Amino acid sequence: MFIILNMENNKKFAVIGGGSWATAIAKMLCENQEKIAWYMRSTYALEHLKHQKHNPNYLSSVAFDTDKLQLTNDINEAIKFADILIFAIPSAFLSGELEKMTESLEGKTIFSAIKGIVPETSLIVGEHFHSQFNIPYENIGVITGPCHAEEVALERLSYLTIACSDKVKAKYLAKNVSSYYIKTKTSDDIVGTEYAAVLKNIYSIAAGIAHGLGYGDNFQAVLMSNAIREMKKFIKKVHRMKRNINDSAYLGDLLVTGYSVFSRNRMFGNMIGKGYTVKSAQMEMSMVAEGYYAVKSAYNLNLEYKAKTPIIDAVYQILYEGKDAKAVFSKLTEKLD
Repeated sequence: MFIILNMENNKKFAVIGGGSWATAIAKMLCENQEKIAWYMRSTYALEHLKHQKHNPNYLSSVAFDTDKLQLTNDINEAIKFADILIFAIPSAFLSGELEKMTESLEGKTIFSAIKGIVPETSLIVGEHFHSQFNIPYENIGVITGPCHAEEVALERLSYLTIACSDKVKAKYLAKNVSSYYIKTKTSDDIVGTEYAAVLKNIYSIAAGIAHGLGYGDNFQAVLMSNAIREMKKFIKKVHRMKRNINDSAYLGDLLVTGYSVFSRNRMFGNMIGKGYTVKSAQMEMSMVAEGYYAVKSAYNLNLEYKAKTPIIDAVYQILYEGKDAKAVFSKLTEKLD
């Protein structure tokens, strides 16, 4: 998801997207803001929110004070309203939504909570906004977990990492999403945290495939320990800087996505492991599994960087080359330690 923001007090926020993560972020902001704008495409969902006070499609248990919401299905109205824009839509659909913009993004600060790579440019979201819209990197940030939208809805204690090269902006956003059930920390590793958010979805699909194939907890532990080392190698190739891969923004986010029953990527992988085709698994799910799109982009990107990524390679072979999951994982087990 992406947020645009100025640093004076009383600046306004807008959430762009109608899914579960958008709904969770709107809930977090409403704990601290008198009014936010919320853009979503679905007129039905907007009308339902206005009258029934909850999103009919995602996190429907969350009740909103609609006096705090300026609801719109015009993305330009939301952009015009806000100093801080939050994009919370799947990366595969980001370009289509941005094509609707006529309002300028000049002077805005952008935070990405979209956990994917933009297919049209093969860039993570922050890099996409920088290259396509000339947003300065100091006005770009990232929101990462470990945090599932479903647990935010239940107000279970959750943690967010807010990354931005401008620490003042990171702290400002952290303050505005914090509450008794949301704890925050800040980071200056914009690129690393965003790539970690992308890669953990791929590894979560791998965990799901393993479960669907009948592998047990012992193998899952080996898979996840290899995944965090693979993530470290990949990110180091893409963006070398000092970082602790064991921090919650990297390892923590990987673990919750790989193991949680709320993980749509794990669910998708589990279906593949049980024999579903990619198309049938996608049709069965009501939410987008970002890892499906991410693995193709990561695989192609790694043709340039040449990090050793046997898990990413295995998931790519299954999803995009149509190879048998059981056979691929049999070979993968020989590459893990």
